[in-house]
Amino acid sequence: MSAGEDPGSTLVRDPSADAGPTIGEQATRRVSARAWLLLLAGIVLVMAAGALGLRSDAQMAVLVLVIVVSLVFDYTNGFHDAANAIATAVSTRALTPRVALGMAAVMNMLGALLGVEVAKTISEVITPPSGLHGLTVIAAGVLGAITWNLITWYFGLPSSSSHALIGGVVGAGLASSSYVNWHSVVDKVVVPMVVSPVVGFALAYLVMVAILWIFRRAQPSRVVRRFRIAQTLSAASLALGHGLQDAQKTMGVIVLALVTTGHSSGNSVPLWVIVSCAGALSLGTYAGGWRIMRTLGRKVIEVDPPKGFAAESTASIVLYVTAYFWHAPISTTHTITSAIMGAGATKRLSAVRWGMAGNIVTAWVLTLPAAAIVAAVVYWVVHFWA
Repeated sequence: MSAGEDPGSTLVRDPSADAGPTIGEQATRRVSARAWLLLLAGIVLVMAAGALGLRSDAQMAVLVLVIVVSLVFDYTNGFHDAANAIATAVSTRALTPRVALGMAAVMNMLGALLGVEVAKTISEVITPPSGLHGLTVIAAGVLGAITWNLITWYFGLPSSSSHALIGGVVGAGLASSSYVNWHSVVDKVVVPMVVSPVVGFALAYLVMVAILWIFRRAQPSRVVRRFRIAQTLSAASLALGHGLQDAQKTMGVIVLALVTTGHSSGNSVPLWVIVSCAGALSLGTYAGGWRIMRTLGRKVIEVDPPKGFAAESTASIVLYVTAYFWHAPISTTHTITSAIMGAGATKRLSAVRWGMAGNIVTAWVLTLPAAAIVAAVVYWVVHFWA
């Protein structure tokens, strides 16, 4: 560190930084222009398939298409949000990246099997028309969410996959003149979207203050070693909460599609839906979200094991409470990012890189309307050709 350099402005010092490219830079190189062209081609093919299905009245084919698209979203949710659960544990070297991703994938799978109340909330956001028209609305909503996920992943911004999905579904619903349950959107989406980051920030700050007070006379090196071990548990707990919350959102979309076509009453979630959504999320998580991991672990705040433990444990509590008691589909991304900032602010407010935090908040604010606009465009394009 050079003379006069503010230690708070350096986030996580990487001893190997001069030895070669960072993980995030390696990921950038792996995503070629060809990959993005293939992605664009895939979205166009899905839209074309939806239009052909409407023309030929192939309801079952379109239903299968919607389920596949939903599982693709679940997969992108996994690699987009994988960093949420493990970024701090990796940045503090409590876990290696590959071990952390494996652990997160397993815990995501387990978490997805622990409840379905959030899925029921998602399935009640809109009431689309029955049959093929309703399936088109749902497919457009999911495609809007996938597109926004990939845009924010490309730029390394930890936006909310949850709100992208809800924004996409609402946007497609409005474009199709479907009924939108605004009461549910406000109570279960907008209010939690505002409250959960605030609670995450405040609780993480208080937990970190308590840790500093309890261990004020302990040897710093010993405290760091112990919290590095404790972070393994807190990261696993956060990954479990991520699976509990995020897999259920895709379950809700698939149930909505099944209800639309008369294959489900909507009162329960079929076991095959639960298992397939859990598997897709886990596979996406193991694929990794290196870009966003770099943002959360290195660009927002200097993270050490005690701060990482405080942030992860706090975010886990918020995820569990909202899933089991509020049945609200809150954002894992919003919660852990605000908790990281809250834990780091105990050092001093200037230790947080508020410029980067501002970019993240901007992505949060834009997620709902941006995904809604993309979904509406997809819906109009499909119906133009149909």
